[in-house]
Amino acid sequence: MTLKPFLYSNRWILLCYALLLASALPFLLLFDKVSIHSNMNVLVGNKLIDSFFYYVTYFGDGAMAGFMLLAILLTNIRNGLYATTAFLCATLTSILLKEVFYDEINRPHFVFGYFHIPIRYVEGVKHYIHNSFPSGHSTQAFAIFMSLVFTSRSTTNKFIFFALAALTAYSRVHLSQHWLVDIVAGSLIGFGYSVVFYFVFIREKILPTLDVSLFSYKRR
Repeated sequence: MTLKPFLYSNRWILLCYALLLASALPFLLLFDKVSIHSNMNVLVGNKLIDSFFYYVTYFGDGAMAGFMLLAILLTNIRNGLYATTAFLCATLTSILLKEVFYDEINRPHFVFGYFHIPIRYVEGVKHYIHNSFPSGHSTQAFAIFMSLVFTSRSTTNKFIFFALAALTAYSRVHLSQHWLVDIVAGSLIGFGYSVVFYFVFIREKILPTLDVSLFSYKRR
């Protein structure tokens, strides 16, 4: 097993992700999360942008995730099992962190309301107040879309899937559902599991008979 083919075929996506993390890191280290969120909140109020992120955020929703995973499974069993395993492990990790280790972390809506700090909200969004860290939507979106990135042979498709993961994660901040640190952590969890299980399901090629659509497999 070697990392070289994996790194080479995904080099531009990995570079883009590294640049996104590198751009976020200085802010996370130098500023508090309330100040960061206040500055990121300036984009809220533009109807076109608000509507865009209002709908994009659903790519990280559990119901949408189930639909996407089923679609992948129907197309290719191996890829479906890969994406589903990465998704489930990432989701369970996120839930464990939210409910057990960081249960006391509050979301922007609670903090800004408690301290009476003015903030803009996107109309029609139901806001939660607890279990902020990490972002579950970001975790799930990165687990699924990065699995698609790593199994896609098309560079264009790789960039589309990566963009959807990044935009879904950012939407959580735009909608004031999470802090910047929450979506960064969530993306790392989803990304990490997608890499780990890539080498289990894809590189190792376990059970060669899985390289077919679900319909083809049933006819065997």
